[in-house]
Amino acid sequence: MGVTVEISSELLQRIKDAGANSPGEEICGLLLGDTDRVSAILPCRNVAAAPARRFEIDPAALLAAHRAARGGGGRPIGHYHSHPNGVALPSACDAHDAAPDGSLWLIVAGGLVRGWRAVADGAIHGRFDPVAISCAAESASPERRQLPGDEQCQ
Repeated sequence: MGVTVEISSELLQRIKDAGANSPGEEICGLLLGDTDRVSAILPCRNVAAAPARRFEIDPAALLAAHRAARGGGGRPIGHYHSHPNGVALPSACDAHDAAPDGSLWLIVAGGLVRGWRAVADGAIHGRFDPVAISCAAESASPERRQLPGDEQCQ
């Protein structure tokens, strides 16, 4: 799997806005697309028992997304969530909950989105490796900017 993920600047902004508009609880959602390209996001309800500190994607939304993918829709390739009172780095809880399946994790905090891949023996908490974010405007313009995983597309 690659170390760069492509996402539109519009989708990235929607993730940042959702995080900014929910300062007390973690927001979450699914990333749909192909291995290294996010083509859509699906905001989901956080059903965690303590949503101020953790997230859990509504299982019904996850099942519906997999059903839609079998019917030709975008395939779930990972998810996004926020750290309302933290930084855009995976936490120890994130590492505990993550399967080393290569899924993409986008974490938003403080207006910044960082990309991570859940892997075995990752650099962060033994579970995550950083992923650079490449984004482009929604127009047909071929202009793209590749950014390190700890920066954001503007």
